[in-house]
Amino acid sequence: MNQTFLIIGGSSDIGRILTSSLATSGANLIILARDTERIKPSEQNVEIIKGNALDSDKVEEALEKSLEKGGGKIDGVTNLVGSILIKPPHLMTIDDFREVIETNLTSAFLTLSLTCKKIVKNGGGRLVFTSSVAGSLGLPNHEAISAAKGGIESMVRSAASTYARKGIRINAVAPGLTETRLTAGILSSEPIKKMATEMIPTRKISQPEQIASSIEWLLTNAPDNFTGQVLNLDGGMSSIRA
Repeated sequence: MNQTFLIIGGSSDIGRILTSSLATSGANLIILARDTERIKPSEQNVEIIKGNALDSDKVEEALEKSLEKGGGKIDGVTNLVGSILIKPPHLMTIDDFREVIETNLTSAFLTLSLTCKKIVKNGGGRLVFTSSVAGSLGLPNHEAISAAKGGIESMVRSAASTYARKGIRINAVAPGLTETRLTAGILSSEPIKKMATEMIPTRKISQPEQIASSIEWLLTNAPDNFTGQVLNLDGGMSSIRA
């Protein structure tokens, strides 16, 4: 594979799996992450930049590095930055809410804005964002994350329309509860884990490998006419009952 990808939020569990898979296939990778100690790839085709996805200068730097590696072209960019806050609104401060919106939605918009500014001049490319089952399904105590992820899904549809004729394909994945470091606190409680599992039609909690492979498909092998879509990776939770 002679392609170049930028992974923003690459120190997440899903990001590390995605990095390993793409690097093994021969892709050139730029990784922007805060916790660079969690990323120790052995491949020479991986370059790591320490920084925050809300820092426009760092995102610009990562995009410039990607363009340099790709000979003036970036094949794909994904934003894996996210957070979880499950709390009813009456127990949440406005600062809590703002932090969820900033971390999830604002960082996604910054990635979208700066990336499209670069790749619209170079024949286009692919962008993949991360939503959640909470972006389309009403779940108790998920108001903040629902607002952020619902915003991402709406943004993806609108941006896919804006850039459809510019060769830019924009999609998102929307996982259900996934076994990662981010959800360790939730899944450490057996009663909560059992209750959550029983809400999923397949009765299976998602694995990070499943999410990473879906993102990789969207970045590399999805049909060119696949855009403005949200892949619901939630065991059927958002669409069926079993």
